[in-house]
Amino acid sequence: MTGPSARASEPLPTEVDVVVVGAGAAGMTAALAAAERGLDTVLLEKSAYFGGSTARSGGGVWIPGNYALKAAGEDDPLENSKLYLDSIVGEVVPKTRRDTYVDRGAEVLELLRARTPLRFTWVPEYADYHPEQPGGRPRGRTVEPVPVDARFLGEELERLHPPYTKAPANMIVTQAMYRKVSLGLRTLGGPVTLLLVALRRMLAGLRGARMYAMGNAIAVCLRQGLRDARVPVHFESELLDLVLEDGRVVGVRVRRDDGEHVVRARRGVILGSGGFERNAELREKHLPAPTSADWTTGSQFNTGGGIEAGVAAGAGTDLMDDAWWGPTIPLPGRPWFCLAERNLPGSIMVNQAGRRYMNEALPYVEAVHAMYEGEATGTPHVPSWMIIDQRYRNRYVFAGLMPRQPFPGRWYKSGVIRKAATLEALAAEIEVPAAALRETVERFNGFCADGVDRDFHRGESAYDRYYSDPTVKPNPSLHVIDQAPFYAVKIVPGDLGTKGGLVTDERARVLGEDGAPIPGLYAAGNVSAAVMGHTYPGPGGTIGPAMVFGYLAAEDIALTPGRRTTARPTEQEIA
Repeated sequence: MTGPSARASEPLPTEVDVVVVGAGAAGMTAALAAAERGLDTVLLEKSAYFGGSTARSGGGVWIPGNYALKAAGEDDPLENSKLYLDSIVGEVVPKTRRDTYVDRGAEVLELLRARTPLRFTWVPEYADYHPEQPGGRPRGRTVEPVPVDARFLGEELERLHPPYTKAPANMIVTQAMYRKVSLGLRTLGGPVTLLLVALRRMLAGLRGARMYAMGNAIAVCLRQGLRDARVPVHFESELLDLVLEDGRVVGVRVRRDDGEHVVRARRGVILGSGGFERNAELREKHLPAPTSADWTTGSQFNTGGGIEAGVAAGAGTDLMDDAWWGPTIPLPGRPWFCLAERNLPGSIMVNQAGRRYMNEALPYVEAVHAMYEGEATGTPHVPSWMIIDQRYRNRYVFAGLMPRQPFPGRWYKSGVIRKAATLEALAAEIEVPAAALRETVERFNGFCADGVDRDFHRGESAYDRYYSDPTVKPNPSLHVIDQAPFYAVKIVPGDLGTKGGLVTDERARVLGEDGAPIPGLYAAGNVSAAVMGHTYPGPGGTIGPAMVFGYLAAEDIALTPGRRTTARPTEQEIA
């Protein structure tokens, strides 16, 4: 039996055990876990859609020790993952919170396997982002959802959050496939994968399937889990503030098309409402300059309402100056978050002095940290310019364009793409010193002969080499830039969402300015300060914590002394 799909016109309940705010990975996992514990639960979503930024993502999940890693023979002791987070996150985040994430993560995926259609598989050799650090893993710990036929959702599928980029129906490219596709025809894997994608699309169309992968697959499967658990989801119900009595959060006040409503929570409120990436005022207040809400790929509905409501209730905040950054091309109409483009050989990035200033293949959060460091040196790095040549364009997929496919005229018109017959002419186009750009390119070209980047060590990390060209020797990340015409692509500090938010503990309880838990209030996902601190462990380091701490919030509500539920205790509780 499936549960209701509550529309904005349907009345809200006046009181439940648990109110969950936000229908992304954090909120939907929290609501599912609460229902599993026998708690009367309602989920309130600001927009008309479910999935949030998760639905717009690549769908990777970084949770050590999970069943998919074990099935692939890629599991390793959890102590290695703890050591890894110790080495890259440090004391920015309390160790007990980091360790709890590692210890409890695998059981969250077990719940989802048991209560939703969601299944995960290992992404082969997608390295941790810092694989050479203690505990890091060059073969990676990331899993992704198995593509799913979402016809089980029926009409509710129309409420799936609008995509980051539009693709033809049933055109499924997983993270594992994308690595091969980005190489175009350079390896046999590229054309074979494209042929497989086309064949699967044709077969799916013949049987009337509606196939989804990556973040979409996570979203639709969690939504089905809520339907099966009979958890009502009320859309177009925007959080205004939290209801407090005697210092305890006892409900929420929301705005709908018919006015304001209060929904009381007997047991607790779980915030999973996302970050503040779409709030220009909060970005200007907290994030480094320059910044723009036009540069984010996060959900357009993430304006920080949950964070502001938590602060009004006395919550502390942390990491408000940071985000899940990534070098981004500000294309007209939508930004393009760069992944393989920076790692592929035959490209560099230069600042406004025409000089390289980092290893272009750095993990994307660290790459933007390097971009912003330039703002304090007197030589701005924002915007930067990616320099490529015609050989690079002939070889590789770029920003969704196939090899040799011309850049659209509107990209040139917007100034995002510049083209010239010589490096000196290109320098004039982007207003950097011609001699500096020529010298920078020639120095980089010199490194390509023996494959050693003596300035920034590009290609030395296993992560650098993941999105690289194995046919290029001796370093798959380095190739000369010398085939005219030359192109410059504008790069700005974009993001997948913000990192800063409400301070929480290892039980997902929101902490006040004094460090004590605010009774009745929990948070998970980007509404909370990131468990990963200022860094990023690997693909899926956002979605993994969102789901795990959503799960832990529901657990803590159910197990708080003096509160009973009808759910069976878990094996851990019995022990």
